[in-house]
Amino acid sequence: MNAEEWKVSSCECAGTEHVVLYSDTCGGQNRNAGVSAMCLHAVNTLPISIIDHTFMESGQSKMECDSVHAAIETDRKKRPLYSSEGYYTLSAAFDTVNHQILLRTLQALGVSGSALSLLTSYLKDRTYRVVAHISACLADISQWMSDHHLKLNLDKTELLFLPGKDCPTLDLTINIGTSVVSPTQTARNLGCVGVTLDNNLSFTANIAATTRCCRYTLYNIRRMRPQLTQKVTQVLVQALVISRLDYCNSLLAGLPACAIRPLQLIQNAAACLVFNLPKFSHTTPLLRSLHWLPITARIHFKTMVLAYHAANGSGHSYIQDMVKPYTPARALRSASTKRLAAPSLRRGPKFPSAKTRGFAILAPKWWNELPIDIRTADSLHTFRRRMKTHL
Repeated sequence: MNAEEWKVSSCECAGTEHVVLYSDTCGGQNRNAGVSAMCLHAVNTLPISIIDHTFMESGQSKMECDSVHAAIETDRKKRPLYSSEGYYTLSAAFDTVNHQILLRTLQALGVSGSALSLLTSYLKDRTYRVVAHISACLADISQWMSDHHLKLNLDKTELLFLPGKDCPTLDLTINIGTSVVSPTQTARNLGCVGVTLDNNLSFTANIAATTRCCRYTLYNIRRMRPQLTQKVTQVLVQALVISRLDYCNSLLAGLPACAIRPLQLIQNAAACLVFNLPKFSHTTPLLRSLHWLPITARIHFKTMVLAYHAANGSGHSYIQDMVKPYTPARALRSASTKRLAAPSLRRGPKFPSAKTRGFAILAPKWWNELPIDIRTADSLHTFRRRMKTHL
């Protein structure tokens, strides 16, 4: 935080009744700390009845502040009093100011009620302590691994910081021993998941990595295509490419079509490869002949399978915690239709955000839009067959 420069214009001769505190810079909490300290000192040491506190408002220039300062000096010269100025520089950073002393000083100066509560809520319980908790957590993990003859590879440890809506991006770093872990925009070392996450949860990096891997696989299969039959090629493509497109595709639910298009182009190229056709061939009849759903429909299908498990109590506990069956307040015929409770949500932006794309939001919405014969399927096999026909 930049230093704040303060100017104090006061009358120190006999008959002093007025003191003006003047700041020639705006913003920053150092201003509050310096002014509070000077006000308290002036009140305790001088017989002052009125204290003026003049700040440079937002949008004002240095010339306007100098004009205010000149007006103050002109007013003082018209009166039979002497005046003197003291120039002070507060170079302490905001984090080094004792907040308890600052709050007590403000309270002693008469700041109370909602104003004091607002300042107290801002100065206390700041979220920077989370960094210490993360550092302590990583230090404990590293120590535990060291005690069990394991070594944590801190050079490959990644920190992904997910800011909230309209929150500024903070430069957070974690120190573990001699290693420094800095936040990244994408996290690729999620080996247990196999998904590349980004700090905006747009999954752009994951889609790019998937298309790059599938394109390389299709290139290798195309080199062997003259020696392969259509059936063998279809088995290879489904095992090496289509399965890769389906992996964790429920995370892509709710994304716009422009984000899904690279994956759809890969599926179109795979269909052309199976039938040994040029890559710019019309692929809609090819996908229908192979019984392959388009990428958007496959994402919808996977999400509805998870919703079926949640609606019938056969899913994991964390899925059932996110999605609850609909229970009407009184006895209604809709109670037997296996609807899901849809959370109330305000009208969102033009493009879907990560909040509106959550499983707890989309799954009940899509599930309740299904025909009743699909929702009330007695088995998973029947549900999948009816769902694929519906899509």
